[in-house]
Amino acid sequence: MSGAEEAGGGGPAAGPAGAVPAGVGAGAGVGVGAGAGASAGPAAALGEAAGPGIPDEAGLAGARQLQEAAGDSDAPPKKRLRAAETAEAAAAAAAAGSGKLEERLYSVLCCTVCLDLPKASVYQCTNGHLMCAGCFIHLLADARLKEEQATCPNCRCEISKSLCCRNLAVEKAVSELPSECGFCLCQFPRSLLERHQKEECQDRAHLLSRVTQCKYKRIGCPWHGPFHELTVHEAACAHPTKTGNELMEILDEMDQSHRKEMQLYNSIFSLLSFEKIGYTEVQFRPYRTDDFITRLYYETPRFTVLNQTWVLKARVNDSERNPNLSCKRTLSFQLLLKSKVTAPLECSFLLLKGPYDDVKISPVIYHFVFTNESNETDYVPLPIVDSVECNKLLAAKNINLRLFLFQIQK
Repeated sequence: MSGAEEAGGGGPAAGPAGAVPAGVGAGAGVGVGAGAGASAGPAAALGEAAGPGIPDEAGLAGARQLQEAAGDSDAPPKKRLRAAETAEAAAAAAAAGSGKLEERLYSVLCCTVCLDLPKASVYQCTNGHLMCAGCFIHLLADARLKEEQATCPNCRCEISKSLCCRNLAVEKAVSELPSECGFCLCQFPRSLLERHQKEECQDRAHLLSRVTQCKYKRIGCPWHGPFHELTVHEAACAHPTKTGNELMEILDEMDQSHRKEMQLYNSIFSLLSFEKIGYTEVQFRPYRTDDFITRLYYETPRFTVLNQTWVLKARVNDSERNPNLSCKRTLSFQLLLKSKVTAPLECSFLLLKGPYDDVKISPVIYHFVFTNESNETDYVPLPIVDSVECNKLLAAKNINLRLFLFQIQK
């Protein structure tokens, strides 16, 4: 008997040198494959729980421990069961974490002042802290009223329109975040939600969720809401049951408002037919009074319109002591004639927004007769829509408006 036969234990002769017997190969393949498959689940679970991408050293160490515990046939059954449960919990945590990506982005991209997602422009300080446009403007306006330097509420670095810049990446990211329609409960990007609610919102095949108004709005009902609530509201609406006198009062108020608008437009058209009309761009610059408690006021350089020299002044909240403590903010202005006149000068005037500003000002016409003894008007309100628009003007370095003057000739 040859040496090969002796090594084979009397079996068939071995194959070529280097070949592995079939039984050994299959056994090794099955054993190794099964062991690897049994241990791959916990390791993969811990890798996913650690976060996307390559797991860190702690995750790999935990995976090795779970692999050893789950693959060790000599380990107690309870230990192997705990290892399997831990792996399942890690996998569930990884899946839950990936599902809450939007919620994590909400906390990352929110404004550092109001803690809400920005709706329009997003500004950032030099250290990268985000502020929505409304809060940013409000901080600058408060600093102007207090005569202080505006600072970031997080890091206290100086902020201004020249130091801060818009973060376009965050604006685009916020506009693409999903938001739920309050009527049809569908998910839409935030940039499309408003248009959807006003124009496209529908529940199934009918326009049941589109925002609509009560059919009694012509007699003063201010309600508006989703279409599927319209029937319930109209059934309980109190306006159809009002008496004739109450309805007449409501209609009189509506007619009076309409008459004021028509009177304003007719007055403007009438003024445009005057012979002497002048207008100019005016720039209000901030100053401080010399009082013990200084107050903010604005004044323009001298300018010439209708061959006369003029100056405009403005003040905040009628020179209130601490306008920064008030949520409601207004501006009032007066027109001063600086040149001498030989006869009374009767004028109508109004202020409108400048050509490069986005502030909303409603046109109001004021009338005054200027003489050498009475050369300045009383302070009259600058017809700003609301306090937000006032903050826009206060936050600016200067206030740029356009003045129209109409000389009335008898």
